[in-house]
Amino acid sequence: MVSVTEQYEAYPYPERDPADEVRRLITGSPSHPLEIDHWLYVGKRDWSHPFRALVAGGGTGDGLIQLAQVLTSARVPHEITYVDLSTAARGIAEARAAARNLTGITFRTGSLLDAPDLGRFDYIDCCGVLHHLPDPPEGFRALRASLAEGGGLGFMVYAPYGRSGVYPLQEAFGALYRGLAPQDRLARAKDIVAALSEGHPFRANVNLGDHHASDAGFYDLLLHGQDRAYSVPDLLDMLDQTGWRLMGFATPALYDLSRITTRPAHLTDAQAMAVAEKLRGTIRVHIAYAVPQGDARQPARGANRALVPRLRGVQARALAQAVAQDKPIPVRQKEAQAILTLPRKAAPLIAAIDGRRSLAQIATAAQVDPLAFGALWGPVERDLVDWGLMLYSGLGAR
Repeated sequence: MVSVTEQYEAYPYPERDPADEVRRLITGSPSHPLEIDHWLYVGKRDWSHPFRALVAGGGTGDGLIQLAQVLTSARVPHEITYVDLSTAARGIAEARAAARNLTGITFRTGSLLDAPDLGRFDYIDCCGVLHHLPDPPEGFRALRASLAEGGGLGFMVYAPYGRSGVYPLQEAFGALYRGLAPQDRLARAKDIVAALSEGHPFRANVNLGDHHASDAGFYDLLLHGQDRAYSVPDLLDMLDQTGWRLMGFATPALYDLSRITTRPAHLTDAQAMAVAEKLRGTIRVHIAYAVPQGDARQPARGANRALVPRLRGVQARALAQAVAQDKPIPVRQKEAQAILTLPRKAAPLIAAIDGRRSLAQIATAAQVDPLAFGALWGPVERDLVDWGLMLYSGLGAR
């Protein structure tokens, strides 16, 4: 079997060219500071304080570069430690950081299992790594041991239903190509995948695209020698076993059963999310935030009028105009599509979102009394936050 380290030395993942840093910044979830603030710091972290982060299994650097660049642009004092088993992946991540003149990053080659030896961190990023460990619980526990008081974890692990067809091919290729070099495995597997019948579960799965994007993507998806997926119950059980508590999924709407069908009263929240995952059938990965067990923190909510709302992927003026005209708001994500209908009278509130004003200031600017503001803002928050279109954070507001 090709080891995980050998795979990522041959095919660093995701495939990135440091020269591209001059023209774009790759952003996403987890680990955008706005998300970190919203989910882990109740939307009100004091960003003038130093921020210590660990990027555990950082690969070619997407999460690292996003985190470092946003913090740098916001002039947040920070120290980030990157660790990964692959020297090839680390080299690409270092080159990307150098292309942006990013500082405050310490690069290490090693295992995330050694995280407790690296210090204590306010935030830990672990995206697409834990499901590749020989003993995933050991990884979750190692990260828990390296967390500073009041900190939290942003992570991504694979989900089963949106990856239908992947695991039979992984198993078949593992049996066929034992002892072959990664390049030979890749060439032969590509020939077989190209010849799959239209009815093959993998061929029919339109949720997957990594195998089209690059050789590294093909190998990571279909030739990985150590890979497992977690259903919602599996994930919640894993977190519980290893000292964590789920704070929330980055896109809660995907797991909201009431957005799919009527939710029976007898289902617990965990059971309802599990049913929603099965009915969606498209969730390929779980992107979420977690805090230590026993930590009473909750995500940011608009009941705190001091919070600053921030829109993501949508412009306030355009959204407000659509709402004022009673136009439906389409949401198109790979896992699901939805049509949002927000209260027409909420348009002035949405138009006032500028990344600096608090909810109280927005209400004052729109000349809306507190009681009326709550009635209008409730559905705005529910839809925009749950679909990942709005977060609460004071980052850069000062």
